Amino acid sequence: MKLKRWLGDTLFRRLFILMWVALVGSHVVAYSVVSLLRTELPPHGSEAGGPPLPTFPSLPPTPGFQGGPGEPGDHGGPFSEPPPPHGEDGGHAGPPMGALPTGLLVLDYGVRLLIIGLAAWLGARWLSRPMQTLAAASRALTASLGQEPGISKLDDTEGTTEVRETARVFNDMARRLSEQFRARGLMVAALSHDLRTPLTRMRLRMVSLPDDPLVERCVSDIREMNELIDSALQMFRDSGSTEPFQNTDVCSVVQSLTDDLLEQGQPVTFSGSAAVVRAQPVLLRRVVSNLVSNALRYGQRADVWVQSHAHHVRIVVDDVGPGIPSSQLEAVFQPFYRVESSRNRDTGGTGLGLYIARDLIVRQGGTLTLLNRPEGGLRAEVLLPRGPASR
Repeated sequence: MKLKRWLGDTLFRRLFILMWVALVGSHVVAYSVVSLLRTELPPHGSEAGGPPLPTFPSLPPTPGFQGGPGEPGDHGGPFSEPPPPHGEDGGHAGPPMGALPTGLLVLDYGVRLLIIGLAAWLGARWLSRPMQTLAAASRALTASLGQEPGISKLDDTEGTTEVRETARVFNDMARRLSEQFRARGLMVAALSHDLRTPLTRMRLRMVSLPDDPLVERCVSDIREMNELIDSALQMFRDSGSTEPFQNTDVCSVVQSLTDDLLEQGQPVTFSGSAAVVRAQPVLLRRVVSNLVSNALRYGQRADVWVQSHAHHVRIVVDDVGPGIPSSQLEAVFQPFYRVESSRNRDTGGTGLGLYIARDLIVRQGGTLTLLNRPEGGLRAEVLLPRGPASR
């Protein structure tokens, strides 16, 4: 069974054939090149500037013997010597075949190393291409989970046995993740929707009761629950958004938002210049809206500005509030997490604003970070990449 597996179209077989062909081919090519050049070199000892080979007079035949050395009747006398080596052209032969001049020896090894190196480079690209495809599909899977168009699949009909098996496993995993993500979203959305009706009835009944501090607190609790339900529903709507990406002027999106808040009398300022990126305008506006709302709720005011750089666009939202402890700057991006000091009816939110904002910014290919300003207050900074189409 293992032999049959190895003999199939596998990475093992491809790599074995590649290395075998590279080694054999390098030897054959190097031997052919060196042999061709060796035959074109002048005979040993007759090169330009080389010393001539010594010659010796022929000895007379020894009396009592017939024939010369090596012929019939030659029993090897005291003067019998083996004939000197001769080449095909009657001259003296060169050195033994194994003794190559330095130049040819370097050329031999150079040809071998060149061919083996080229084969290794081609083989590495050949064998690493499926891994690059898998990495790209994994990144696409992260962005496509829960969206309506669905996930992109790998081609499981081409490539080696290992590549096809990996593609099938990846496609199955992606399908299961998408189904579970969609089922979870539908369950939460259904529960949130069904809770609206009884909560609305409770609020209406309590409003009709006589004025009482306890009744007002209950109505406030119901209002807070409705806000939590709205945030949860909005989160799942945004995660499944099919809004297309398009060239978007970030400055226009942010300024329109701040202008609306200024008309409502909110303490907001804006500055910036035109900056175009490839993004989803509606979701980008929601990100900035969440950040500005947090700044107004916890930091008293919101100073928003947009900066355009060569490779990215920067959106900054500053406030003058107490900031966030350094140990919790990352924790606040977790869903339903709220800084302990904000857990009160006046300023406490649902704990989903920053989580939704970061999730939507990641979908745009950007980043969202929080940091405490040295002069006081919190800064939310968004970086969006600028692609070739958005310049």
